[in-house]
Amino acid sequence: MRANCLLLIMALCFACCSSDNETQAETLQTTSGMTMNITIDGATQSVTLADNAATQALAAKLREAPVTVTLNTNGDFEIWGGLGFSLPTSNESISGQPGDVVLYAGSNICIFYGYNSYSYTRLGRINGLSADELKAFLKGGQSNIRVTLSLPDATAIRHVNSKKQGDALYTLDGRRVNSPKRGIYIVNGKKTIF
Repeated sequence: MRANCLLLIMALCFACCSSDNETQAETLQTTSGMTMNITIDGATQSVTLADNAATQALAAKLREAPVTVTLNTNGDFEIWGGLGFSLPTSNESISGQPGDVVLYAGSNICIFYGYNSYSYTRLGRINGLSADELKAFLKGGQSNIRVTLSLPDATAIRHVNSKKQGDALYTLDGRRVNSPKRGIYIVNGKKTIF
């Protein structure tokens, strides 16, 4: 009797651990560290993008300019509509949950505020909102919802334009110096000790 109880407990523990590992693996596959913004009526939510060919192509498109689409409610669980362009697909059977953002048929975006299972390409996930908050943000139940997809503002320097300034000397705080004294100065973009 004790042996049967012990086996039952071990089986339950294994089943629980397996389920957690599958969920964790799914989460790791959907997290790329890259984000996208979804803006509706002036409110913006961040989407953590999956790491796949579709999101890489979408990000490349969004680097050119934000994309605005018109989406409609479908089945009281999602808003969806055409992107106006196609993305690479890697369809899999997905049980969509509130916050999931997926690609349908290669050129349609679906954003869930409810549940649905179908074959989609995972794009990402809106985190931090309840199902009711998502439905309100996404204007679930409405038609002709204007949605703008964009990348967050970047802080990186994209281009550097410089003109050769000769051998001008500058202090570390950027003031030009004609007669240097002892110290560290910037000469042609490099620190120099005098």
